[in-house]
Amino acid sequence: MTDTVHTKAARRAAHRTSATGAQKRLGHLAMLGFASLVAVSFSLGALAVPHIGPMALNAARFLIGIMFMGMVVKVVLRQPLPVPRSPWRFVILGGLMAFYFVSMFMALRVTNPVSTGAIFTLMPLLSAFFGFLILRQVPRGWVIPSLILAGLGSVWVIFDGNIEAMRRFDLGKGEVIFFAGVVAHAAYASLVRFYNRGEPVIAFTFWTLLATGILIALFGVGEIIATDWSDLPPIAWVTIVYLAIFTTAGTFFLLQFAALRLPASKVLAYNYLTPTLIIVFEGLLGHGWASLSVIAGAVLTIFGLIILALSPER
Repeated sequence: MTDTVHTKAARRAAHRTSATGAQKRLGHLAMLGFASLVAVSFSLGALAVPHIGPMALNAARFLIGIMFMGMVVKVVLRQPLPVPRSPWRFVILGGLMAFYFVSMFMALRVTNPVSTGAIFTLMPLLSAFFGFLILRQVPRGWVIPSLILAGLGSVWVIFDGNIEAMRRFDLGKGEVIFFAGVVAHAAYASLVRFYNRGEPVIAFTFWTLLATGILIALFGVGEIIATDWSDLPPIAWVTIVYLAIFTTAGTFFLLQFAALRLPASKVLAYNYLTPTLIIVFEGLLGHGWASLSVIAGAVLTIFGLIILALSPER
């Protein structure tokens, strides 16, 4: 009985402890990669939404992503994938992520990317809240002020530096749907660390992907059957493959890798970089660069994240 109590206490302490040194730096680099992959997915997703429903799109991306991750696991672990202990953990994690992904594409059908981007900026602060609620991580020093600073810069970028556009922002059905999805994603970041039982990140990622894909397929079976897969345009398939390999398998791995090394408040703070990275990608693709006012907001976001990265861990 005493040993069990000590074991549980040690597990709770481990959940609150963050990595240091090289592992800490790797955690931050993982989230930089995460933000870059997500930024590209927003542009592709907007192009694909008119041609395929959100359930069908996500089911296809997860099917491909699961098969891809399964091959990676086989190559890396070089042994049969062990059946996870307490598989209910992955049902919860998969349910949260399935809800987030579906809510994003449902919201994009009834609102615009600017509005969803504005709601998206709430995720790091919500993540800090769940980090305290679930892991008892108390943000220290400049963590909360730097989150707010980066968030303000991100909102400025999203609204193209237009104060009048910010004033006109209104919470409609799409915004409410996506907010619920953002809450689910924010809780997921803390639960990854809370539910991990020492499994390799790559195996943990596979089981989470599998649970997410199954739940999406079950929920959207009608839309999946009704989709004319042979008539989809190339942009839809390009989007599906990109989302499957990079924004499904890739970002799941990077997020879980970072969540085991950084406090929850810092993990999803890198989502603030998404609008800034979209500006960079659009400019590099020859679609034009943002105004100096918007670039100033991007610089503010980067400055806030630098302060966050340098602040003490918890």
